[in-house]
Amino acid sequence: MSSRPKILITSAAGKTGLPTTLQLLERGYPVRAFVRRLDHRSEVLERAGAEIFAGNQYALRDMQVAMQGVQRAYQCAPTAPNGLHFNAVFTAAAHQAGLEHVVTLSQWLSSRDHPSLFTREVYLSDILIRMRPDMTVTTVNVGWFADNYLMVLDMAAHLGLFAMPLGNGDAKTNAPPSNADIASVVVGALLDPATHAGNTYRPTGPQLLSPNEIATAMGKALGRRVRYRNISDRMMLKALKAHPPSNYSDAAVSQLKVYVDEYRRGTFAVHAPTTDVHDVGGRQPQDFETIVREAVARRPDLRPGLAHTLQAMAGFLKLLATTPPNLSAIEAGKDFVQLDNPAFSQDDADWRATHQPNPETNFLGKVA
Repeated sequence: MSSRPKILITSAAGKTGLPTTLQLLERGYPVRAFVRRLDHRSEVLERAGAEIFAGNQYALRDMQVAMQGVQRAYQCAPTAPNGLHFNAVFTAAAHQAGLEHVVTLSQWLSSRDHPSLFTREVYLSDILIRMRPDMTVTTVNVGWFADNYLMVLDMAAHLGLFAMPLGNGDAKTNAPPSNADIASVVVGALLDPATHAGNTYRPTGPQLLSPNEIATAMGKALGRRVRYRNISDRMMLKALKAHPPSNYSDAAVSQLKVYVDEYRRGTFAVHAPTTDVHDVGGRQPQDFETIVREAVARRPDLRPGLAHTLQAMAGFLKLLATTPPNLSAIEAGKDFVQLDNPAFSQDDADWRATHQPNPETNFLGKVA
C-alpha cells in the first residue's frame, strides 16, 4: 500500500485535468480521476494507472463519495455555466472530508466587479475555498491558454488564415501556456504543500507574442504561410455558432466576447511572462510553435489535400451565412446576474494591487 497521499483530480478528462493526472501517475502518486463519463479519455487515464470515478461533479453526494480516502485535490471547474455551484459543492465536500491541501484553478481576470459573470463566480470561488483555516490552498491563476488559438487551426491549415478578434497584429499581448505546462505547476503545488501553500502562481509561455507572431508559428508548424486577420467580434460569434467547440455552451460563448475585449486591452500581457513553470513545475515552458507542432501531429485531417481545402471553404461559407447569436437574449435566458457598474480587470484598483509580482519570491500575492 502506497504511503503517498491519494490525490483527487476533478475534471480529469479536461484540458489541464488529464495532463495533471498523467504527470502525477508518472511520479508514482495514487490518483482518483473524477470524470463525467467513460470514454477514450478515461480509458487513457485508467491504462496509466488512475482510479476512475465517473459521476456528476455538481452533485454533492457524488463529490463526497469521490473524496473518501483522499488527502489532496485539484479543484478545476468545467468551462460551463454553474461554475460557482461546482466550487461550492467541492468546498463543502472538502470541508467534510478534511482535505489537507487543495490546488485550485483560478483565472487571471478574477475580480469582484468584472463584466463577465463567469469571472465574478471565479472570484467568489477563490474566497470560498480559502475559508477553512485548517486546509491549505494554492491558486493557479491562468490567463489565455495556448489551446484557445487551436480552435482556428483548421482554417490556418487549409486556408492560410489565423482569424481572431485580437486587435493590432503587432501588439505583444499574450505569453500562451500549454496545457501540460499549466498541469506541471498544479502538480508541483500538489506534491509540496509546505512550500506552496498560500501562494498564487501564474503559468505562462516563455515569451510575449503578437497575433502576427502566433500566425507565423502556426505557419512553421503547418509547413505553409499563415496570415493573421483581425476580425470583428460579430464574425467570431458567427464562427462559434456555425462551428461550436465541443466544450463551449451558449453561455460560455457569451463570456468569450468579454475575454477578447480584455485581450485587446492588454490584460493578459500584464506581468508576463513569468518563471512559474520552471520554478514550480520544474520544466522549461513550451514555446508556441512546439505546442502547435504537437497538435498537428495528433491531427491527420490537417494535412494538405483538395478534399480538406474544399471542406474548409464550405465551412467558411457556412460561417458567412450564419446569423450571430443574440448575447443579450442568452444572458437573459440564463438569468445572468447583471451589475450596474462593471469594471474590466485593469480598471479595478484591487485587481491591480493583487496582480503585482512579489519581487522577493517571484510569485503573485493572494487574490482574495
